[in-house]
Amino acid sequence: MRSKNVTKKIDKAPQRSLLKATGLTDEELENPLIGVCNSVNELIPGHTDLDKIADGVKAGIRLKGGTPLEFGAIGVCDGIAMGHEGMHYSLASRELIADSVETMAKAHALDALVLIPNCDKIVPAMLMAAARLNIPTVVVSGGAMLAGRHKGKNIDLNTVFEGVAAYKTDKMSEGELSEIENTACQTCGSCSGMFTANSMNCLTEVLGLGLPGNGTIPAVYSDRIRLAKYAGMQVMEMFERDIKPLDILNERSFDNALKVDMALGCSTNTALHLPAIAYEAGIELDLELINKFKAEIPHICSLSPAGSHHIQDLHEAGGIPAVMKVLSEEGVLEDDLITVTGKTIKDNLAEAEVLDDDIIRSFETAYHKEGGLAFLKGNLAPDGAVVKQAAVADEMLVHKGPARVFNSEEESVAAIHNGDIKPGDVVVIRYEGPKGGPGMREMLTPTSAVAGVGLDKEVALITDGRFSGATRGASIGHISPEAMEGGPMAIVQEGDIIEIDIPNGKLNIKLSQKEVEERFKEWEAPEPKIKTGYLSRYAKLVTSANTGAVLK
Repeated sequence: MRSKNVTKKIDKAPQRSLLKATGLTDEELENPLIGVCNSVNELIPGHTDLDKIADGVKAGIRLKGGTPLEFGAIGVCDGIAMGHEGMHYSLASRELIADSVETMAKAHALDALVLIPNCDKIVPAMLMAAARLNIPTVVVSGGAMLAGRHKGKNIDLNTVFEGVAAYKTDKMSEGELSEIENTACQTCGSCSGMFTANSMNCLTEVLGLGLPGNGTIPAVYSDRIRLAKYAGMQVMEMFERDIKPLDILNERSFDNALKVDMALGCSTNTALHLPAIAYEAGIELDLELINKFKAEIPHICSLSPAGSHHIQDLHEAGGIPAVMKVLSEEGVLEDDLITVTGKTIKDNLAEAEVLDDDIIRSFETAYHKEGGLAFLKGNLAPDGAVVKQAAVADEMLVHKGPARVFNSEEESVAAIHNGDIKPGDVVVIRYEGPKGGPGMREMLTPTSAVAGVGLDKEVALITDGRFSGATRGASIGHISPEAMEGGPMAIVQEGDIIEIDIPNGKLNIKLSQKEVEERFKEWEAPEPKIKTGYLSRYAKLVTSANTGAVLK
């Protein structure tokens, strides 16, 4: 036990004295010390219930002879941070969380961990920490929010964002917008569509670090509390058997994650977080695999924002085990890998079944014949870009139009709300990448504005920043290299013709190489937007989006 370094030896009496100051007994100090990292707070709706999850986890640990020790982690709500300076801190907080989990576990010689995230950057941050620390770990999220209801239809946070744009263009009354605001988010939990948080919670199951049900059991269900107790019990088995995250995470488990990603139509942010988690596991994840797997695996679940279903519907249809069962039966899933259940994926899926074949379809009846994400390359994105293909209207899969160039998210939103963007335009939003943002802001506001004014089937958006998992439409993000690093986005001019071909993975600007070189002779990088504090340090260390925007 690592904890014996602070609990067993005679010369560790001072350390034991300090631990006893917390109320621990000699008997408790004889047990393995299990860290319970809880990101509970009163700011994020997905985290307000995590005290109950932590209580369940600690009960499970005690049932199996461990001593749970809880500590906290910060978190940023992307929805609340959206559209103002707060969004600069969202992605950047991922590294702070991973570092803090590492610090607490190492500093206090913990034997194992149960990690309790729920939203956006907190989930991948804790997965990154698990891989980095490589001590027995189970991840259990707080669960998804239930969809709201308005005029007999299910709605979610995305409905509110699009409602704002509809109101600003006189397509919705203030009264109706207020009704939507009050009904869209009715419960605690991570926002109810296949947005970033739920995408990563589902993929935690697929990677093998979360128990079955982790991704889809709603936050308000008693099943979620039971899952927390099982997570506490299971980490003790992981400890006894010395099964560690790097026994579970390997190249094939990341392949599985990308494959299920294709089937679900997850957030484009998974293409940012999976490489970052793989990096911590010592694995280089090539995003070119996205196009390989999207050709092999169709889009069989159409959840909001691409479709009308929500996480609760996916759960009732059989959840992630049922989705994985479909892939396993088609022979495309690596199902001999071990997971935190202590069993293989194949064993875990023995009882799984699809309970609603409209929500989880077969390969033959899939919503789209290709998977949910696409990886694009071309002279505008030499190192790649990502789009949620499953949420793009058929008429926008191939598009050519004039560039409308903006050097910030705010400039683009103002133009959309003012009616300056016309059908056929390609909205270019640059200097919003990991370095240029800094922090690679998530841009649900401009994409929702385009959808809200009814142009999502006629206008494309491209950026070196990123888009929310709630985004729909031809929204292409993660363009690498970013403009701040001298990527081709930096020299795009108003009216340049942008050519988008999503099925064939192409993103180009209609300029000769000579014209590109001539423009770069006159280009100078702008001054950093933020010059002090954590973000100034982050901007100096962060890598490109195509490598996961990790710090090096």
